[in-house]
Amino acid sequence: MTDINRRDALRLIGAAAISYAAPPLAAARASVITRPIPSSGEQLPIIGLGTWQTFDVGSSSTARAQLEDVLRAFVELGGRVVDSSPMYGTSEEVVGDLAAKLGLHSKLFLATKVWTMGKKAGIEQMEESFRKLRAKRMDLMQVHNLEDVAVHMPTLLEWKRAGRIRYVGVTHWTASSHDSVISAMKKWSLDFVQINYSVAEREAERRLLPLAKESGVAVIANRPFVSGELLRRLSGKPLPGWAKEIGAESWAQLLLKFAVSHPAITCAIPATSKVTHMRDNMRAALGPLPDEKLRRRIADLV
Repeated sequence: MTDINRRDALRLIGAAAISYAAPPLAAARASVITRPIPSSGEQLPIIGLGTWQTFDVGSSSTARAQLEDVLRAFVELGGRVVDSSPMYGTSEEVVGDLAAKLGLHSKLFLATKVWTMGKKAGIEQMEESFRKLRAKRMDLMQVHNLEDVAVHMPTLLEWKRAGRIRYVGVTHWTASSHDSVISAMKKWSLDFVQINYSVAEREAERRLLPLAKESGVAVIANRPFVSGELLRRLSGKPLPGWAKEIGAESWAQLLLKFAVSHPAITCAIPATSKVTHMRDNMRAALGPLPDEKLRRRIADLV
């Protein structure tokens, strides 16, 4: 399968989709690699699900039916972390509705964000996120892009003490903001940070990821495909034969395995609205991860 690109590989995966509901998939689910949240020891699968753009479908029954398949298969394959934000249009509401319809709330690790200015507005927005996601308690609440972080973080920590939030964190998607994320890590008692990290965006390796590892802060990697740019660049190119050493059967799996193989990364959250892509992504959580030598080969190749 070394010369199969994502489209071709997914065609084969789609043809065999029925088998994923069969007992062999239960074994695959049990084999999903997990990483501990340093502040608690709770284990999370290394591949999660982002919702930016992909779950912003409003009330469209056709689009929701497709996403219902994505969310159902995600959990069947061992996925837990679903990340959203008020910034993502109707994504929170869609996730909440579909999770309720499928009875999946107890199986998901729901993460969302506060993205506004001012304490009162932040509280109102977070309450709305609870309502849209139909969550009695939020697994992870993050300050989106550090927006008014000094105002929101005391509220998040208060809600955590009260049991409304299990974990707190901050996010950003640009390398130019890593210094600000580091400052937040040093100032606040954070459980998580969410930053951009991929084979093409490795700036976090210099300071942020070592500090997170040293400080016991979980790291969620967003933009593992650089908003799809990496997959577009690699489309049509043959997958190297040595990818089979870590069980990678597609470029998406190889890129995700690179991202989550860094010891400071807890999970990556590729976004998709296609069940075949999601199944492909989740296979990156199976089998071995690249060691440092293989990480260098991937980086040199990409």
